Amino acid sequence: MRKKLHEKFLFNFLARDAENAATIMEAGSGYVVPGIVSDKFETVALAVEKVQALQSVTDTISIGLGGGGNIANWEKVLDIALASQPGHINQPLETAVYAKGYLDGAHIKDQVVNALVKPTGNVGTIQLACTGQMLEVEMFVEIVASLGVESIKMMPVKGTQHIEELIYLTKVAATKGIRGVEPAGGIDSNNIKDIMLGVKDIDIEYFMPHIFGSSIDKKTSETIPEVVREIVTIVEGI
Repeated sequence: MRKKLHEKFLFNFLARDAENAATIMEAGSGYVVPGIVSDKFETVALAVEKVQALQSVTDTISIGLGGGGNIANWEKVLDIALASQPGHINQPLETAVYAKGYLDGAHIKDQVVNALVKPTGNVGTIQLACTGQMLEVEMFVEIVASLGVESIKMMPVKGTQHIEELIYLTKVAATKGIRGVEPAGGIDSNNIKDIMLGVKDIDIEYFMPHIFGSSIDKKTSETIPEVVREIVTIVEGI
């Protein structure tokens, strides 16, 4: 992963093309991991083409499931990663270990694979994205760590609605050697400060909010550099 703000924070924004990626990375002072979502591409080949274009700007691209974390897209994301080596991919927990093993078996190294779970409304429990099973956070993190999954994604956090659950998950993940935690859903300039302050003192390698809807120009489908700059500036000041 790239350099981090306050030695911890990264930001995942979507990039329409290489020019948009370069612009938002500059606006975000280099703390941005640009990405795409698989459901926006009719074929794997078209997505791979886009990733390769973005790789002219940066060596780490995030491949998202799309569709609000649609778990049905897990295999498409994996196929894109196999052909493009993006550096970071999104998976539900139930396929994350398989995806990581498959990439390793194909000699595609240094790919961070996260494990998507859902908040439950209760601090100390999470819900698996595929099966809906509820687990205690401690048990879940033990499983994730033992399986070699490096990062946990919580979605949808709905801004700060699930902030206490997110903070608790991050604390537990940090004690078990999980490299990163990645919240998504409803995050914007109005709530980013509270979210980042909540985890600032937790000793984890990286914490990377995915900030999509609030940052995208609906007419051009480009991420707006001014929004990126505003969010990163807010976090710089905490």
